[in-house]
Amino acid sequence: MRVDPDSKVMSGATTFVSFIVLNVVFILTCIPFVTIGMATSALFEVTIRYSDDEGGDLIRDYFRALKSNWLRGTMVFVCFAVPAIILVFSGLFWAFSGSTLSIAAAIVALLGALYFFAAFLYGCALVGRYDNALRQTLKNAMLLPVAESWRTFVLVIIPATAVSLSAVLPAFLIVLATIGFSVGAYGAGFLLRAVFKRHTPQDA
Repeated sequence: MRVDPDSKVMSGATTFVSFIVLNVVFILTCIPFVTIGMATSALFEVTIRYSDDEGGDLIRDYFRALKSNWLRGTMVFVCFAVPAIILVFSGLFWAFSGSTLSIAAAIVALLGALYFFAAFLYGCALVGRYDNALRQTLKNAMLLPVAESWRTFVLVIIPATAVSLSAVLPAFLIVLATIGFSVGAYGAGFLLRAVFKRHTPQDA
């Protein structure tokens, strides 16, 4: 008896295990909180590339991307994710204040949080995909949610659905802990490649 390591079954099993390891490594590298931006940028870099040609080593490439993206990824986090978090807390504060005006303020704050969150996702993906200057990356990340409103909606729905399922079904946390982030980023990679292709000159 001889098992062919290059068979489709073995290749699929190896890829599945790699996504599990990538997911766990991503979670661990997000624990310091301030590293969320660089970790998300690295995750997008390897999963977008894998969605394109299924090449490379997911884990080894992730650590390489983590090292090369740390500064721009962290700045994207500070510029977009931090304001989104502040707006979420502000929205919750106004939502429980009771008046009509406070409810309106809560809606505006939460919509702003969603916009900054979308910009954060685009920013991390741009850091992972392109070697642009930080200023250009931030500018593009702010403009893409408006330029690609439908695709942005789908992009935001992916993590929003995961959070909602985790709140309703605590057992779903097991999925998040094993493959949720890595597979979710892989799925988003197809969408992000389509977005970037629409805004990249053909001769670039």
